[in-house]
Amino acid sequence: MPRRTATAALTAAALLLAAGCSSGDGGPGTAGKSTGPSRGAPSSTSAPSAEPHKTPPAAPAKGSVRVAATLTTGLDSPWGVAVLPGGDLLVASRDTGKIVKVDAESGKKTELGSVPGVAADGEGGLLGLAVSSTFGADHMVYAYFTTVSDNRIARMVYNDKREPGDQLGAPDTVFRGLPKGHIHNGGRIAFGPDKMLYAGTGETGDGEQAQDEDALGGKILRMTPDGEPVHGNPSADSVVYSAGHRNVQGLAWDAEDRLWASEFGQDTWDELNLIRPGGNYGWPDAEGKSGGDSSFVRPVEQWRTADASPSGIAYAKGSVWMAGLRGERLWRIPLRGTKPVAKPQAFLTGKYGRLRTVVPTGDGGLWLVTSETDKRGTPEKGDDRILRLKIT
Repeated sequence: MPRRTATAALTAAALLLAAGCSSGDGGPGTAGKSTGPSRGAPSSTSAPSAEPHKTPPAAPAKGSVRVAATLTTGLDSPWGVAVLPGGDLLVASRDTGKIVKVDAESGKKTELGSVPGVAADGEGGLLGLAVSSTFGADHMVYAYFTTVSDNRIARMVYNDKREPGDQLGAPDTVFRGLPKGHIHNGGRIAFGPDKMLYAGTGETGDGEQAQDEDALGGKILRMTPDGEPVHGNPSADSVVYSAGHRNVQGLAWDAEDRLWASEFGQDTWDELNLIRPGGNYGWPDAEGKSGGDSSFVRPVEQWRTADASPSGIAYAKGSVWMAGLRGERLWRIPLRGTKPVAKPQAFLTGKYGRLRTVVPTGDGGLWLVTSETDKRGTPEKGDDRILRLKIT
């Protein structure tokens, strides 16, 4: 059956790195560029390992969180956040399609401009942001967004010398044809330690996509900055890095360059997963740590959906930090290598409403972005906001 084929295929691919087949030009799973280089041979770059290189010191079993400051208020449906080399933040507005820069010291907001073609609907719109790993040379900002026909990833040159509102260049689409839906559009993107671009996709409410090896929904993707497959992926001609996901909205790497991802469950269990190249994480046959085929990769931690419904994650101070939407709290998962050292801790429960995105500050703290203006919250004066957290 189609939904079962990915289990065996991905397992074999992880072991053998067998070559796969790319789909036709311009269709789902193609690097449909508007400008830039044409498709060539996949780049040769090794994937980060999910296995520990050494055993790092364990994080303390108990930590702490203190809200040191409110950086800014009045954000409209904030979703993706990217940190510029100098520390300032770029913030995507899901529903308006705009990107604003927030000064990391003063909180002053400057509009860069709007991403052309964004069609906000339901959980879709302007979602993840990332800055190029070579931003100092190319000034590229990457965005994952929903159009009338698909989800796609495009890059734009950011020029802060131009007038506010006109600081984004024309979008260059590096990957198109990702499935879209009213729900479960995934959307988180990030450059990894290997300088490759990773993207979490959703199955758009169709769980069969997650187990379909020919579909891009319900996957984590790994591609070059130009949107090409990477040698070192489970299949050399495919951007698929892992499968069997319901809706991945959090990606982060730990101190040993291991990739972690948060995932929405349906009715029972939300998950924090350690991502292995070629791993199959079980959706829709398994939710949480039990059920489904024995070859599925089990989550490292799980939560009742009322307590989490996770979106963004970050790694800091030896722990994974996970922002909860429905759960309205920030979770801390202390680690030693790939294993938790204690039960997860919850902080800020109910104090700031829905929590969408969390990113490291660069000095050992965290930026935390609320999500009350996303049509599912109960916004109050000042929402949405960015908080600066001191953590241990």
